[in-house]
Amino acid sequence: MAALVMTITQEALIAAASNSKAWPFQEAQRLAKRLPEGKPGGVLFETGYGPSGLPHIGTFQEVLRTSLVRRAYETLTGGAATRLVAFSDDLDGLRKVPDNVPNQAMLAEHLGKPLSRIPDPFEKFESFAAHNNAMLRDFLDRFGFEYEFVSSSDCYNSGRFDEALKGVLTNFSAIMDIMLPTLGEERRKTYSPVMPISPTTGAVLQVPIEVIDPEAGIIRFTDEDGSTVEQSALGGMAKCQWKVDWAMRWVALGVDYEMYGKDLTDSGIQSGKIARVLGGHKPEGLIYELFLDAKGEKISKSKGNGLSIEEWLQYGSPESLGFYIFANPRSAKQLHGGVIPKAVDDYWQFRAAIPSQDADKRLGNPVWHLLRANEHHTGAEAPGEGDTLPVPFSLLLNLVGVLGAGATREAVWSYLGNYVENADPAAHPALDALVDRALAYNRDFVAPTLEKRAPVGGEVAALQALDAALEAADPATSAEDLQTIVYEIGKIEEFGFGNLRDWFKALYETLLGSEQGPRMGSFIALYGIAPTRELIAEALAKA
Repeated sequence: MAALVMTITQEALIAAASNSKAWPFQEAQRLAKRLPEGKPGGVLFETGYGPSGLPHIGTFQEVLRTSLVRRAYETLTGGAATRLVAFSDDLDGLRKVPDNVPNQAMLAEHLGKPLSRIPDPFEKFESFAAHNNAMLRDFLDRFGFEYEFVSSSDCYNSGRFDEALKGVLTNFSAIMDIMLPTLGEERRKTYSPVMPISPTTGAVLQVPIEVIDPEAGIIRFTDEDGSTVEQSALGGMAKCQWKVDWAMRWVALGVDYEMYGKDLTDSGIQSGKIARVLGGHKPEGLIYELFLDAKGEKISKSKGNGLSIEEWLQYGSPESLGFYIFANPRSAKQLHGGVIPKAVDDYWQFRAAIPSQDADKRLGNPVWHLLRANEHHTGAEAPGEGDTLPVPFSLLLNLVGVLGAGATREAVWSYLGNYVENADPAAHPALDALVDRALAYNRDFVAPTLEKRAPVGGEVAALQALDAALEAADPATSAEDLQTIVYEIGKIEEFGFGNLRDWFKALYETLLGSEQGPRMGSFIALYGIAPTRELIAEALAKA
């Protein structure tokens, strides 16, 4: 029977968006309330990045979630213009030498200098910041994000930030009044909202300054050699402290929306106050929770706990990562290998469901949002909605698990021929990509833990009955009919199963070596009746 397809008008879609409880639309509704008519040049969304390190899963989730809100806003407003800026704070001073880069002695000589004015330790770009900025752009391009890259160094050096920086100098005392109560006693002695760049060493200085002429940008400070220096703070000769810089950027660029992690909650409060002093406002935004490892502990790059984006993509698809990240951003998420298989299968189940859903359900479907994240699809439909995966990832993992650690792509595809029409990798690229990931996941997570136990008690007779039923079955028996055979055997009272769950658990533990598994009918159809009987024979030999 053909699946029901719901046709939805643009008007119905906008009406549903106005009342949707899905978090991207909740964010979009608040933004639309502030900017009901949009904005000339487009409503500006921003994500920030510190280029002292390489992009990571936190970078991905922030750009993805911001893109989801951006597209939700476009849908809600019927296509209002928007922009997304990926901002790199690359005029920041290098505070410590990273452990994972070459030429560390060279970098140590440049501590304190702006990242954009330090040689590239990889010797590929004009500066360390340029290298990491290129990595950021490659990273974002890899996932197809639509964005504009903006460099802090370019903004300061070109004078783009000069007017906003003059505003900081003009309101110097008011900003100090906001910041000083938040600092410790020692920090107050050296704190300045504006950090001059030494004319002698090129370092970003953490020293008090005196504002001489705010309109001209002239400041006075003590240089590293003890001399008194009077110079302009404009044109890249100074940069603002982090919280002041964030506020100034919001005002200078006209940022309307920016989300950030829970660890920056206090920074957001102070920066919002400073933005108001500068004549602007704090953008709309969401404060999201941070990732946790399998033990529920905060992920730390120094500890190496948790899962990197490269590791996720080794075992699961980019879409599954987006799906996992989509769920309530205000709740912490455990990030470890065990969550990947379900994320892959859930993604495809939600994707298949879209065409049969009404407008309200679609707008609550994570995949409806994910299919729009990188492209403008303000209508009810987007390419790929309703697509299905011929074989669930969990079933693919069971197949690979039975084939063993030495399984190959070719072997997997030969078995897929039992279950999938036109079992050619070229005809099923999404499934083919998951075959490689299933092999990797099995090798690293499943195979080391598999242990098939011997059948006991009534399980022995039940397996013998299943073997006899499979021997009598036509090799072309459907997965549904095979499932019925398995069900009927599990219901036979003399085998002693309290419920069907106990029967299936016995099958998983004796045939597959795990406590959980697939629909057995689907597995038998995929693996083949004859090979399944061999598994049963191996299990019975242990009894």
